Parts: sequence; C-alpha cells; structure tokens
Amino acid sequence: MASLTSVLGDDAAVLGDRNFQLLLVSNVPAVIGTALLSPVLDSLVEPFGTTPTDIGLLVSVFTAPGILIVPVAGVLADRYGRKPVLVAALVLFGLAGTAIAFTTDFRVALGLRLLQGVGFAGIVPTLITSIGDIYTGSREATAQGLRFTVSGLSQAAFPLLAGVLVATAWQYPFALFAVALPAAAAVAVRFEEPTVDETGEDRATADGGSPPSGGSYLRALGGLVRRPRVLALVVGRTLPVVVWIGFLTYNSIIVGTLMGGTPAQAGLLTAIGSVAFAGAASQAGRVTAFFDSRFYPLVAANCCLTVGLAAVLFAPAIPVAAAGILVTGVGFGLTLSLYRSIVTGLASQSLRAGLVSVAEAGGRVTATATPVAMGAAVAALAPQLGLGPAVRVVGLGAALVGGGGGILCLLVARLSQPAPAEREGAAVE
Repeated sequence: MASLTSVLGDDAAVLGDRNFQLLLVSNVPAVIGTALLSPVLDSLVEPFGTTPTDIGLLVSVFTAPGILIVPVAGVLADRYGRKPVLVAALVLFGLAGTAIAFTTDFRVALGLRLLQGVGFAGIVPTLITSIGDIYTGSREATAQGLRFTVSGLSQAAFPLLAGVLVATAWQYPFALFAVALPAAAAVAVRFEEPTVDETGEDRATADGGSPPSGGSYLRALGGLVRRPRVLALVVGRTLPVVVWIGFLTYNSIIVGTLMGGTPAQAGLLTAIGSVAFAGAASQAGRVTAFFDSRFYPLVAANCCLTVGLAAVLFAPAIPVAAAGILVTGVGFGLTLSLYRSIVTGLASQSLRAGLVSVAEAGGRVTATATPVAMGAAVAALAPQLGLGPAVRVVGLGAALVGGGGGILCLLVARLSQPAPAEREGAAVE
C-alpha cells in the first residue's frame, strides 16, 4: 500500500475496501457501452444489411434512454435500495448487449441496444450514489476520482480489444458486454449496502424519518433541487461536459482544417486528453485534502477547461494543441470528480440517489445538446467568417460557457445557504 499511498495519498486505502472494489468492477460495463462499438461500426454494416449512415443508430438508441431513465433509476434506488437497482441494471445491460451477437436483423439489434441503454442508465448514477453512501470528505473525492479513472482506462483498453476481435468475427465484440453478468453476480452476493455512516448516524433516516414515498418524495426532491446552492452545483456539474464534448466534436476539424494535420494526430490529441483526465481524476482526493476545500481546486480546474480549449483552438501546431488538451483533460477529470463528491453530500440518503440522477441526467442532456448548438452556431457564422474562424469563435464560446459558467455557479453556491440535510464536507468553501 506504500506505493499506492505515494500515488493517491493517504486515502489510497479505499482500494482495499471490498464494497468499493465491487463498485469499480461494476463501473467497467457501463463505460464501454459506446466506446466498445466505436472502432467496429463499419464492420457491422454488412452483417446487419444496413448502410454506413444508419449503423450509427446503434449508438443513438443506446444513449437516448438515459435522459428519461436516469431520474427514474434514482427514485427506485432511493426507494428500494442501491443493490437491487444496480444488479438489475447490470443484468439487463449484459444480457441485451450479448444477445446482439445472435441476430442479423438490424431492427432487433436496435431494440436490444435500446434495452441495453435502459440498463446503462441505472448503473452509473447508482455507483456514484453508493460511493457517497460509503465515504465522505477527501475519501469520497478519492473514490469518485478512481471510478472516473477506471472509466478512462476502460475506454482505452476495450475498444482496442474489440478492434482485434472483430477481425475474427463480427459477433465477438458483443461478447465483451457479458462482463456485466459476473459483476452483477458479485454485487448480488458480496455487496453490503451501508446503513450507518462513520459517526454512527443512520443515514437512511438522517432526515428525520423513513424515505418519503410517491408525491411526497418528488416534492421533497423538487424542493431540494430548487434551492439556489443545490441548483448551482447541479448546473455546475453539467458545464464541463460542454468543453469536453465540444472538443471531441470539432477535434478533427481543428487538426485537419486549422492546423493541416492528419486523422492520426487528431486521435493522438484525444488519447492525450483521455489519459490526462484519468490521471487527474485519481488525484481528486489528494487535492481535496491538500486544500481542505473544493472551492479553489474547482475554480482552478474550470480555468483549465477554458484556457486549455482556447489553446487547442488557436494552436499554431500539434505540440501546442497537445499541451492545451493536456490542460483541458486535467480540468475535466478534476471538475467531474469533485462535483460528484459534492452532490452526493447535498442530500440525506433517502434523497441522494434522486439528486445524483438529476445531476447525471443534466450532464446527459448537455452532452446531447452541445454538438447541436455548436453546429448551428458554426453553420450561421461560417458564411461570413469561413469554417475555420467560425469553429474558433464557437469553440471559444463553449470554453467560456463551460469554464466561466462553472466559476459563476461556484460563486452562487458559496454565497447561498446550505441545504437542510447537507453533509459536512459537501461545502465548497
């Protein structure tokens, strides 16, 4: 553990916690849902008898359900517990994804991907909530960061494996989705839902009673989200996505049109950013402990998002763009890890999954809307400015919205009254 401590800080011991190990294992299936198919979509056109244009629907029908299903999953996790929702979501994800290997009917494949997307929508919010149930303070920041680190590493490793397997048979990459099934079995048998926090308080009834039901639950959750401090932090959690998705959307144009680079160099920038956010996320707990605050690290991380993307947009050459996306990746990894560790502490356990799901659904909406909004803005400006300058102007706007908007949200949260059941350590002071 000494070597891990030197890398992760004093909270590295969370890796020895069986519950946390199970959550990390359960995180792997969720993050490969889209990344796994990215390198093999072209190879699926012929087996499914479809077109290169339509094959992308395998991604769209997977991501779409999350906007509606994520909040529902949060309500169910608050009402019936984290374990049942997580196990059911993993089983649905694994069975639906693996079953695609046994059909060549494109409509059936789309239906199975839709079901898999429903399963996916129940996994990530439940994982984030469960980490918030188990840990507080810098330990939670470390745990949330490590989950995000595993996401980055999985997104790097599994697509490579899928690319190798598809050369043997188009069905083989779908078999990798079966990793969700042993993860579900392990959670069902070994995971223990915490009911008592570190101070001995029963967190299931920390708000003074049993979890509210039906309309009272929705009213309580709605009232919590409407509080200025909570709303500011939930919105702040969604804004880093604007910068990251904006970069991913226009990366190839930035490299090819603005710098005269190649697709390989565009891929290199994506890889550098992914490694940077994975590494930065792993340090979230150490950063929290060092500053004894999340406010100043979050302000700095939001500045990294703005400055980093601006550097990429106006870079004269690939090395400068690489440095810029490295800074952007650091900001992205820290902001999402720290925001998630804050959001889980804004509510009692009886409302925690619901609040986390609202925040995660907001991130999903932002990820969906950002390419559409940026595309419309570029299309409007390109006739007057030209494509390259239009991309620069719109990209800079995304950087300011993502980073500058995040800082504004932090200031609002800092000046607002704490939520009634806010846990110590959730503050951004």
